[in-house]
Amino acid sequence: RWQKIFMIPLWSKMAVFWNKMFLTIIVLLIVLFLDAVREVKKYSAVHVNEKAANVNTNAFDHIQMKLFRSQRNLYLSGFSLFLWLVLRRTVTLLTQLAKGMASHAALETQVNDATEAAKKYMAENERLQEALSEKGSSKKKESAEATDEKLKKEVEHLKAELQKTSNALHKANNEVTAVKKQSEGLKREYDNLMKEYEWLQVGGSGSLHEHNV
Repeated sequence: RWQKIFMIPLWSKMAVFWNKMFLTIIVLLIVLFLDAVREVKKYSAVHVNEKAANVNTNAFDHIQMKLFRSQRNLYLSGFSLFLWLVLRRTVTLLTQLAKGMASHAALETQVNDATEAAKKYMAENERLQEALSEKGSSKKKESAEATDEKLKKEVEHLKAELQKTSNALHKANNEVTAVKKQSEGLKREYDNLMKEYEWLQVGGSGSLHEHNV
């Protein structure tokens, strides 16, 4: 409410001359207060002197009237000066309060905006993390499938190599068996030949002995 009151264009126009006007009124009130003090002192002394001199009633009443007016001016000027200073302080405090409320409202608005923006950014961050996690899981799944396919191919290749090696080993075993059989046949033939040779030697020596006899 006070902020709306002080936002009236009239105050903005008066703001330029407000300090000068205030100081002028302060000086005027101080001058009136000092003049009233002087008048009170003056007519108080005259009142005492006239009362002691026992002058006529009209002159005494006139002096009392002047003293009353000077005292009235003293009270009015002093009270006006006091109220003017209080008014000045009140206006200053109200202005500071209005500025503080405006700054508080602006800060509250900024805090609310920052909070909303932070919530929005957090939500977007969560969505991005979910998207990245899903993408990463899909990539992991694809890479796992590719790895499985590669492993399957390697297993097939190893099976083929193992089959080839098994066939080669079987063939080698067959060749070794054939070689063993050939070796045994050759050994038997060698034994037969050795027996025949011995028999021939024995038979040849017996024939020669009979011939000599």
